[in-house]
Amino acid sequence: MKPMILTDILVVGAGPAGLQAAIYASRSKVKTLIVGKVKFSGLVKAHLENYCCIDGKLQGLDFLEHGVKQAKSFGAEMLEQEVLKVDKVDGEFRVATDGGDEILTKALILATGVRRNRLGVRGEEEYVGRGVSYCIECDANFFKGKIVAVAGGGSAAASGALLMKAYAQRVYLVSEVLDVGERLRSQLEASGIKVLQRRIEEIQGDQRVRRLIFTDKSSLDVDGVFVELGQKGAVSLVSGIGVLLNDEGYVMTNRSQETNVPGLFAAGDVCGPPFQVAKSVGEGCVAGLSAVKYVRRV
Repeated sequence: MKPMILTDILVVGAGPAGLQAAIYASRSKVKTLIVGKVKFSGLVKAHLENYCCIDGKLQGLDFLEHGVKQAKSFGAEMLEQEVLKVDKVDGEFRVATDGGDEILTKALILATGVRRNRLGVRGEEEYVGRGVSYCIECDANFFKGKIVAVAGGGSAAASGALLMKAYAQRVYLVSEVLDVGERLRSQLEASGIKVLQRRIEEIQGDQRVRRLIFTDKSSLDVDGVFVELGQKGAVSLVSGIGVLLNDEGYVMTNRSQETNVPGLFAAGDVCGPPFQVAKSVGEGCVAGLSAVKYVRRV
């Protein structure tokens, strides 16, 4: 049996929020451990272009690798594993990983992000970052004057299509069943967005997305497709210790990124939209500093 790993602050997640939290915590000379895999971050296949003080484009993977290097330079350690279970015992957190390790920590920062629900169709994974996107707020600017489709039938998809209308030449909302309220339905009708009651079977293209193929074998030429089917959160990891969620299923925190569970902090996409790197980094900073204060207090 492996010996128990002891740390003061455990950061779960190796995306922008988690890495920033680890940088601030480790710089404060508090024993800090990161558990996560950079390759699971949604930023890996993306790039930063509208991030403060960065001129031009920066590849997401480069951004994250720099973050790991920074955190380690200040003394943070890293386990490239996934967390399977979190329990709270005698005021501390006991964490189990898929590598068979057990970790005991005084404070835990949840920075797992959220995984976008996929369409699960041919071509989807192939064209992520090349016309397939899961964040309209992030990528709308890249489709100015283009023809795009938004896939999804809920309010998030409808709102996203309306936002996209301000950028794209033409917007289609693709959904077998449109489940939105009268206000959004009226806005869609007034905007000129065409609703296609179809199911996507395949995404095709060359170097980029070029067309959608539907299950009825019809097709639609597009320059991009935004998938808005909701999010898969990692909050199930901490649901057993009583963390409170908001109505949309995201972790509730105060301005110090504290949850209702003492010693448990959260930052980044797991706390809800907007899903932007700037927000994640800011919340990671606050969570890291707050966790340091908590550890020193207890």
